[in-house]
Amino acid sequence: MQIQDKIALVTGASRGIGRAMTIALAEAGAHLAVTARNESLLAQTVTEIRSFKRNAMTYIGDMRDETAIKTLVQQTIDTFGRLDILINNAGVAHFSNIADMKTSDWDEMFNLNMRGVFLLTRECLPYLRHGGESVVVNVASLAGKNTFIGGGGYTATKHALRAFSQCLMLEERKHGVRILSICPGSVATNFGGKAEGDQRDSITQPEDVAASVLHMIQLPQRAMVSEIDIRPTNP
Repeated sequence: MQIQDKIALVTGASRGIGRAMTIALAEAGAHLAVTARNESLLAQTVTEIRSFKRNAMTYIGDMRDETAIKTLVQQTIDTFGRLDILINNAGVAHFSNIADMKTSDWDEMFNLNMRGVFLLTRECLPYLRHGGESVVVNVASLAGKNTFIGGGGYTATKHALRAFSQCLMLEERKHGVRILSICPGSVATNFGGKAEGDQRDSITQPEDVAASVLHMIQLPQRAMVSEIDIRPTNP
């Protein structure tokens, strides 16, 4: 895919991996519809998008809310007229032993990490299919392949997201929609209590994840990388 002048929608675009992917797409020539819950941080992302002379549409909303999701998609189409790339990045993690886990924490993770992805993807698919050359990127995690103490809720959402992505790939490839599930390990963001901006060589950076996603998108339409693991080389 030639990214120049394509339209991309990115959730959780105000920080971390979502922000890095947004900036990488803008630098490659895409116009962006971006959403997050933090208005001030999202405004900083938009400033960077526009520094590349790209158009940006913002929507402050909660990707657990079906009405907000439908509004986001409609505003994207009203603004740009089409959609070529969907990045499902918004997510949340609560770490607790299963015996101690709050129902509200469990529900929040599944409502955002899985239900929100399903709802947004479903709403976007008619427009993605129309282009005949489009991409959906679901930000999963190596936690979707591995388990650990305290991760009973979070890992379950990421295992589910990988299964969702694999089914989606089988269903949508005939429509020209390529599906990528990217599974980062530890990344220098503030997600899960890690230090954002940690520049040690042993820490994977958000920009590393974004570069992997960009490479997949730019492959010829005949080729699809359906899953990528990315982790520190020497943790």
